Order: sequence, then C-alpha cells, then structure tokens
Amino acid sequence: MVHSKVQAVTERIIERSEETRAQYLAQVEKAHIDGRASSRLSCGNLAHAIAAESDQNKNLIASGRGPNLAIVTAYNDMLSAHQPYGTYPQLLKEAAARNGATAQVAGGVPAMCDGVTQGRAGMELSLFSRDVIAMSTAVALSHDVFEGSMFLGICDKIVPGLVIGALAFGHLPAVFVPAGPMPTGLSNAEKVRVRQLYAEGKVGRKELLEAESASYHSPGTCTFYGTANSNQMLVEIMGLQLPGSSFVNPGTELRTALNEAAVKQLVQITEPSQHTPIAKILTEKTFVNGIVGLLATGGSTNHTLHLVAMARAAGIQLTWQDMAELSEVVPLLCHVYPNGTADINHFAAAGGMQYLIRELLGAGLLHDDVHTVLGNSGMQPYCDDPFLSEDKSGVVWRPTAEESGDPDVIRPVSDPFSHHGGLQLLDGNLGRSVIKVSALKSEHLKVTAPAIVLNSQDELLERFKAGELEKDFIAVVRFQGPRANGMPELHKLTPTLGVLQDRGFKVALVTDGRMSGASGKVPAAIHMSPEAVEGGPIAKVRDGDLIELDSEAGVLRVHVDDAELAAREPAQCDLSESARGMGRELFANMRAIASGAESGASILY
Repeated sequence: MVHSKVQAVTERIIERSEETRAQYLAQVEKAHIDGRASSRLSCGNLAHAIAAESDQNKNLIASGRGPNLAIVTAYNDMLSAHQPYGTYPQLLKEAAARNGATAQVAGGVPAMCDGVTQGRAGMELSLFSRDVIAMSTAVALSHDVFEGSMFLGICDKIVPGLVIGALAFGHLPAVFVPAGPMPTGLSNAEKVRVRQLYAEGKVGRKELLEAESASYHSPGTCTFYGTANSNQMLVEIMGLQLPGSSFVNPGTELRTALNEAAVKQLVQITEPSQHTPIAKILTEKTFVNGIVGLLATGGSTNHTLHLVAMARAAGIQLTWQDMAELSEVVPLLCHVYPNGTADINHFAAAGGMQYLIRELLGAGLLHDDVHTVLGNSGMQPYCDDPFLSEDKSGVVWRPTAEESGDPDVIRPVSDPFSHHGGLQLLDGNLGRSVIKVSALKSEHLKVTAPAIVLNSQDELLERFKAGELEKDFIAVVRFQGPRANGMPELHKLTPTLGVLQDRGFKVALVTDGRMSGASGKVPAAIHMSPEAVEGGPIAKVRDGDLIELDSEAGVLRVHVDDAELAAREPAQCDLSESARGMGRELFANMRAIASGAESGASILY
C-alpha cells in the first residue's frame, strides 16, 4: 500500500501533466516502428552507417538478425569518474557480440568537472552544459540506426543531460552503465579541517594540495555524496541501471560482470516480446520514486533543478511544491558526507541502495508498479545485492541483509535520522528557494541576522580576509541566476562561512545561484526565484536589512515593510565580466532564454 501523501502527490502530478504527457507519448508512438532500424534505411544510408564495421557486423546489421545498440559516451580522462570509460566501448561491443547483437559508438558528449571549475569563470558554463549534453545526445542518436542505447555518464550535469537526450528518443530501450566510485581516501572530516585551516591562512597551498590529492586520488567517482553520486542513486532507484550497480569500484571483476549483464539485459528488452523503451520506464510514478530517494538520502540540491528538467522532457510537470510535500513524509535514512563523515563506499558496505529501497518499499514510500530495465518486475529486484557467480562467469543477485551494516550511516524507516526529508522549500517576501537541511545541525536550522549584500562570491572572500565579517550576518549573494551568469555553484564560499560558523557567529547564505552537491554545513537558501537580474525581490535587499531564515517552518523573508519593499528600485549589476572569455560569449543566447530555477533553469522547455 502506497503512503497516502505519496499517492496524492503522484495523482496531482498525473493530472497536471495530462496534456503534455499525452503529447510526449504520441511523439514516442509516432517514432516507434516495428522491425530493425536497418529495414527502414535506404541502401546508401545503411552503407554509410556500417562502412567501418567488420564483414561479420555488416552482415548482422544489414540482415536485422540482432539489435544494433548505440553507445553514447561522456568519456574523457580528465574526469576521474569518466576515465574508466575509455576502455568501455570495445568491451561493450564484445559483450554485444556474445549476445547476438552489434554496438557502435554513436557519439560523445562533453563532460566538465565542477570540481575543477569551482570558483572560476568556467563554472558559468556548467549548468548549461546539461542542455548541450542533451542536444549532443540527440545528434548522436539522430542517425536512426539503433534499436537500443547505452549511456556512459556519471557526474553532475552529465547524467541529467543524457536522460533528457534519451527521452527525445523515448521509443528506444536504454540502459545506463556506471563506472563506480574510487576507493576511500583521506577522511572527509580531515579534508574539511585542512580546507578551513587554509581559509584562515593557517596552512599553505602545499598542505592543502596534499590533503585534496589524498582525497581525490584515483580513477572513479569522488566518494562524497554530491551530485555525481546523487545521480547514481537516482538512475538506480528510477530503474535505469541494474540493481546494485551504482557503487561498485572500477576495475573490479564484479564491475566487469555488471557491465556484461547490462548489455545482455538491453538486448533482451529490445525484443518485441519484452520491449521496454525508456518512455515506459520514466513515468510520473518513477519520478516520484526519484524524489523520494533524493529526500531519504539527503541528496544534492542540484536535483531540484535537474529532476524538473528531466521530467519535462518526458512530458511530466514537477514542481518544488511536490518535493516539499513529499519531504513532509519521507524520513532521512542516510548520513553520507556532507551529511555525515561516511563516504559512498561506507554507504554501499552498510547496505547501500538495496537496503534503502527495501526500507522505502516496506513503508509504502515507493511505487512498486513501475517498469525498469528489468522489464515489468517493479522495484523488488532492486532489493537484491549483486555478487559474482561461483565460477565468476556472471552476476547473481541475493536478498540484502535484514539489518543495516552501520546505523550511523543508514537506518531503517522505524529509526530515521530525521522524520523529515533532506530538502526543504522556503517561501516568503523574497520569493521561493530551496535549502538542504540534512547536513545542518539543529542550532543552525534558524538564523535571523542583518544582511550583507554582495554581487559576487569574491566580494565576500575579500571582506573576510579584511576582517570585516566577524559578526552575525546573512550573506545575500545575488546576480548569480541562470540569466545573469549561468547560475554557477558558489562552493568556494563554504570553507569561509564554515570558519565563521565554527567561531560561534550566526551565518547563512541567500542566493539566486547554486551550491555544490557537497555543501550543506552552513544554512543556504539557494536557487532564489525570481532571480535578481529579472527584478526579483532579492535585488531590493539592502545592507543591514534583517533577514529571517527558518528552515523548520519553511520561511525566508526580509523584515521590511511591504510598502517600502515594493517601492524600492531593484539594484542593477554590471554583468559584462561574465559575458565574454572562457567561452562564455558562446552561451549568450542560452543565458537570454533560460527558464527560472523553479522551471529547471533550462533552455529546452
């Protein structure tokens, strides 16, 4: 039995989306054609598509005896998470051949690392890279020579972009193939300690680089629970990749076996009798399951943007209000850094996704009547752990442990870390925003303090170095929204604000920009809508205005008389520095047409 609130929110989404979902499904139905892709291509089309293939593959594709699978890859070897993908295409092609299919690299998509661009001009391209990835995916698949798709991507904007692109080809079955997290390195607590010492000037760059390099040290996803690992949680709980495949380390025998199993499963769901296109998997119920997973794990705030944009690509209209109402009944079950000291490897060892999904299903917080890449078997198979078979020839799944392996990391629904989900909607006379509460100590859930108004994160850092911030305050960092400068993450502020918080000052952040998925120690009302560049109320705040941030009551307001606030002229900001350089001039049209944060900050919908 599904929880009444979960059911009510789902029904409201279905009703709200009736027209747009019907339009999307009609588009999917129009694109679907029975039979192999090769049968609808002219001889010239087909010859171009298979010219570089072996004679064996040419014959197989031309005959239509087996499916031809697309590989869309976000490989580059600058991202540790994506470096393992360098060897995947050949391995996936070999696996396809063993299963009577062929596979071709249909195209590559860009993959930038927010960890490299944090605090730098390149970060202003980051959010829009999601929509570029979606369009690149569409270009890759537009050759129309495939019966199914494999998507190789893990990090930040990459998975949402791949999902949006895949949904444009909703008639095709699709499987996401992860690469897994790097092994555990320097503890998160020690990394944070050194960062804050550096912010205070107590250690130098040499010591900071040593700590960072001991944390980010090998191929694989970074081990904190930021956007990349939130992506992996999402695509698993939404049924787009195999059970238990998210957090298996690269280069292991189990990782290799899971990749082989992913190809085998994709081949199966391309068959007419088991045909399971991505449009059938990503439904209103599936997106609700994704939101529940995000709330229960205290996942990245970036997904308050990405989930809205991904759903819209499937004709489904999600709102922040949906997320807020689900957060009222979904308990916080996980403490993974930045919400705790454990990393994603500890989470996986303590029970991971399988324990989490079983607990949520048992409490009626997930819809079980959904399709996944396994077909129409629902979410129950996702309660099983993957193991190598005894002869190491493949993967077998077994029921996960009854008890949490570490209740400091993951807990049952009956004994949660909090009875409220990890995200909260804030509303008031400054507009609407979201806040991550899963990482906040109880004494930081409410902050009322005078505003310090800034137009860039660098201004705040300069004032800190000048000793001007030794007091209670709420930093209002504005002109950081999608239309202003592409809505960069402001993670560079976290160590500085954390230092001040540790010194006993009441501090918080209010911004129309974003914060990293790894942020959370300091209360941050982010994604403020409307943004300052559109004349939103955040542009009317002045130094010294008293701001109240109450994440328990869901309130964010400036204590200024309504008439006075209405009479104030919105501040203006010279944004020319963000208009050119580091490729930003190429994104001018994107900034001009981007939707607001609450609509997914997208140029596509």
